[in-house]
Amino acid sequence: ETSHPSHKPDDMNPLLLQVFRSVVWVYSVLTFLPWYLLSGAGVNLERSRRVKARSVSGRPAGPYRATDQLRGIQQKLVSSMHPGVDTLDKVMEHGAARFPRRDCLGTREVLSEEDELQPNGKVFKKVILGEYKWMSYEETYQAAVHFGSGLAALGQKPQCNIAIFCETRAEWMIAAQAGFIYNFPLVTLYATLGGPAIAHGLNETEITHIVTSKDLLQSRLKAILLEVPRLQHIIVVDSKPTSWPGFPRGIMVHNMDAVQELGSRPNNSKEEPLPSDTAVIMYTSGSTGIPKGVMISHSNIIAGITGMAERIPNLDETDTYIGYLPLAHVLELSAEMVCISHGCRIGYSSPQTLADQSTKIKKGSKGDTSVLKPTLMAAVPEIMDRIYKNVMTKVEEMSSVQRTLFVLAYNYKMEQISKGYSTPLCDRLVFKKVRSLLGGHIRVLLSGGAPLSAATQRFMNICLCCPVGQGYGLTETSGAGTISEMWDYSTGRVGAPLVCSEITLKDWEEGGYYSTDKPNPRGEILIGGPNVTMGYYKKQSEDFLVDASGQRWFCTGDIGEFHTDGCLKIIDRKKDLVKLQAGEYVSLGKVEAVLKNCSFVDNICAYANSRTVELAPPPFYIVPPLGPLGQWGEREGHGGGFSLFTLLCFVWCFCGYFF
Repeated sequence: ETSHPSHKPDDMNPLLLQVFRSVVWVYSVLTFLPWYLLSGAGVNLERSRRVKARSVSGRPAGPYRATDQLRGIQQKLVSSMHPGVDTLDKVMEHGAARFPRRDCLGTREVLSEEDELQPNGKVFKKVILGEYKWMSYEETYQAAVHFGSGLAALGQKPQCNIAIFCETRAEWMIAAQAGFIYNFPLVTLYATLGGPAIAHGLNETEITHIVTSKDLLQSRLKAILLEVPRLQHIIVVDSKPTSWPGFPRGIMVHNMDAVQELGSRPNNSKEEPLPSDTAVIMYTSGSTGIPKGVMISHSNIIAGITGMAERIPNLDETDTYIGYLPLAHVLELSAEMVCISHGCRIGYSSPQTLADQSTKIKKGSKGDTSVLKPTLMAAVPEIMDRIYKNVMTKVEEMSSVQRTLFVLAYNYKMEQISKGYSTPLCDRLVFKKVRSLLGGHIRVLLSGGAPLSAATQRFMNICLCCPVGQGYGLTETSGAGTISEMWDYSTGRVGAPLVCSEITLKDWEEGGYYSTDKPNPRGEILIGGPNVTMGYYKKQSEDFLVDASGQRWFCTGDIGEFHTDGCLKIIDRKKDLVKLQAGEYVSLGKVEAVLKNCSFVDNICAYANSRTVELAPPPFYIVPPLGPLGQWGEREGHGGGFSLFTLLCFVWCFCGYFF
């Protein structure tokens, strides 16, 4: 796996190549000393090399805790951020009191929608969006109070579950804050779940009230309403339409505005939550079977966001975060709660409107990042892989001179950041256009949800001119576990434990991983601390443990190793391994990660049959990108006759070689 563009500058004029290298050398010599003294590069380099975590017990298995530069190993795990702010309703209250008039939640106005006919005959819906319209912290808090009061008027009781089944938007967060304030535990469900999984979650948690959107009500919920007998009230966050005929008897449909208006009249008393009360029952994606509801308390999330915030340097009210990942996922919910706790702006987006080139943005109009210009962003590897492949495809289309200059600048910057230095000239002249894809102001990019390839991480570091903090956590640990420090430019690692958690390694004999392994201790990752959740809703699990001191631990099923500087690297997963007939273990995740970086593969799913010696045919489900595929076919003389069968043969051969 390469970590930089593979193009070699051999086909460039040698004289021009020498001139370029000479200019870079002269510039570096003239600017190095003043830049080094003013930028603090030496301090950052020292930070990146320091030991970031140590074993508390002195044993290689751990537990490992974060180290402080002044005080050494952390003596006690941190569980709260601000004094007295020990529940999530107080986080919003704290923000409204400290930053009442600052922007809190922003949404772009839809100016027009139109259908656009594509060359292949398909019709895509395109939108033209206006500027962001903002609600202040005080307005957001009041909207949440009124909505919670309105829900209470509709019969919602404290400590009785309420469901949110909605896309990521400002109304989602307002509904969540209402739940936190009035002690209504939130049940969150992925919008991508199928009907049976949605009905299972709603019935298991005995839902009587659900908050949803017009689109999801029509496309997902309406078909299963008869399968959810306890459901009485549906609150639609969209303002139109205001009447909803054709629903089963006994189910009332309300608009969010009407519920807020109802809540602004009577003074419904509220029950303040305790830190130990359930804040969220977050259903997993259901990738390993029926979705499980993870019970997350107020204190769990407070501890998790405290640990995350500590790893983001200089986080304050001047930052702007773009929210577009599913709020039903612990990564996005935690990231937005971190922002609210520090007074940041949160501008909402979607994967279809994120950038100027996104699928729903009409050509010539601006995507959300260009308008919002965020400084903070969370992303999953799939989105970063797409950016990486799109940019590298454009690099391959450049002229020989342009391509060579890009590769030279790329390699030069890679060399400099490995030493802890920045490259302002390259950033301004070469990478400015790439950086503008995400608005041009991103200063911290947090990656989570899945492993990020070294090639993509290095690309984001270099071309987007910002550090990538790769994090590791699970729904069962409130999304918290580790995050790499912003001045650590190594790849393939997820950093040291957060200040709210500690990690120990458990031997896994069947896989051959032991804490006594050399050169680094290895084993199954166990995360402990106040961020570890209360367990699964109405289910028992051996994956949750309680030690003699009363601290909760979660057995992740992931295999990791600790490096000498205290950083964790994920090297395997117990459930990801398929044992073949000959006794060989195959990691399907690693196969997918390698093949997804191929420009001819848009998405892929690998599977294996353990009853056979080799990977079961066909080994992959493939989604090919038609653009690069067609261009390759034309270059190879296949023209319009280039088929998916050719690509399947190519991947089959690659798989045979790989194993």
